[in-house]
Amino acid sequence: MEKAIKTEEKTKKINSATLDGFSGKRVEVESSFIRALPGFSIVGLGSQSIQEAKERVKSALLNNDFEFPPLKITISLSPSDLRKEGSHFDLPIALSILYHNKEFDFEDYLVLGELGLDGRLKDTASIFPLILSLRPKKVIIPLESAEKASKIPGVEIFAFSHISEFEEFQPREVKRSELNYPFLKIKNKKYYYDENIELDFSDVLGQTKAKEAALLAAAGFHNILLEGSPGVGKSMIISRLRYIMPPMSLDEILEVEKLNAIEGKDVKFIPRRNYRNPHYSSTRAAIYGGGSRGAKIGEIAFANKGILFFDELPYFQKDVLENLRLPLQDKKVLISRVNSKVEYETDILFAAAMNPCPCGNLLSMHKECRCTDLEIRRYKNRISEPLYDRIEIYHQMTEEKDESTVSSREMFEKVLTAFEVQKGEFNANLPENYKFDIENAAYDIMQKAIMNFALSKRSEFNILKLAKTVANLEKRDKIKKEDIIKALSFRRRK
Repeated sequence: MEKAIKTEEKTKKINSATLDGFSGKRVEVESSFIRALPGFSIVGLGSQSIQEAKERVKSALLNNDFEFPPLKITISLSPSDLRKEGSHFDLPIALSILYHNKEFDFEDYLVLGELGLDGRLKDTASIFPLILSLRPKKVIIPLESAEKASKIPGVEIFAFSHISEFEEFQPREVKRSELNYPFLKIKNKKYYYDENIELDFSDVLGQTKAKEAALLAAAGFHNILLEGSPGVGKSMIISRLRYIMPPMSLDEILEVEKLNAIEGKDVKFIPRRNYRNPHYSSTRAAIYGGGSRGAKIGEIAFANKGILFFDELPYFQKDVLENLRLPLQDKKVLISRVNSKVEYETDILFAAAMNPCPCGNLLSMHKECRCTDLEIRRYKNRISEPLYDRIEIYHQMTEEKDESTVSSREMFEKVLTAFEVQKGEFNANLPENYKFDIENAAYDIMQKAIMNFALSKRSEFNILKLAKTVANLEKRDKIKKEDIIKALSFRRRK
């Protein structure tokens, strides 16, 4: 019997990563070089962009006078049961070939980067969220990615602009850069804010009560619902809410920019909270995420740390509205599929606007309502009581002749005051066992309201949280009688 000829085999291992939903998962790029008929294959559930890396890597190496070994090359992406996507695997694959006969240990590095055919290293949308998610000690990345990654604390960045720079491996370490924005310092932690206001509340004439509702929503991160006739200013107020939202910590800014990077937007590190305004025809998968592999990200996840605005609330699909309950309560969404489970954080301020009836003229002083009582009842019944119960601020807007104004700058100064009293936390996120500092007179009014309005425990808790925000705007933490009365004025009457 003829014996098999033993072939010489060399292997390399380089650390890389792939996105699984919002989270980064480490991937080990293993390479094997066997003396056999030359070939180049990539295994391990790689996407089409990874399979195309073979041509990019080969061209980049040969165009820069590097040797492409005439061996059977096998690249394995481990774990092999995890689907991998992204052209940032080009660089680890190229380095595994470039260093196949050299002694160099990449164990301490996370390697990410796309290759051009000429050998230039390119940034990709995945690099920043992967580094932010995994927080490795050291990374090797394209120079184009370095400025973004330098905002992430605790990561040593070694940047390269071209594959030729790896011949002698002389990386440039990029120093961490700070944000250049005004900030508040609370408990030795910086909270940044942007003073640029694109949409100002001074454009909104009158509607003093509605603007007060918006102020309370921003100051305490409370969910808000505005009801009123078309053209009364509901959407106008909600669209300006973003510019008076509380300051953001560095971690929150990085989280928002991770969402922007995943969506393909430019990463600018502006301390401004996300604002998502999906159309009412959006499907459940578009709002909450999902898809065949459970990897698609929905609007509610992209709104994390910011505002999710549903205009024309009753026209959203029934299952979309009912599925809002748990994300608003638990601050997370779990998308489960047969082969995957992905959890997204949903720490959002939910804002909504609706008409008082299908035609919108029920509260109008100038137009006649054409709706029947049955049509109005059906319209309002599209929103269930449990969903209403999770909205702390409700205000019914009417047409006004008042033309008084208040600027967003003035409102934001009050939000900053409340934010400092809250010590960087939000009243909307207080735990259910929180002990409120409340005066006896305020407690008595609250007990009467519970009896007279048959308030549920959740409604009672929401009113107390809102009353605390009212007090915080006045630089107080103790809830007074007038704070409870103010909070009750924003309660929805059934």
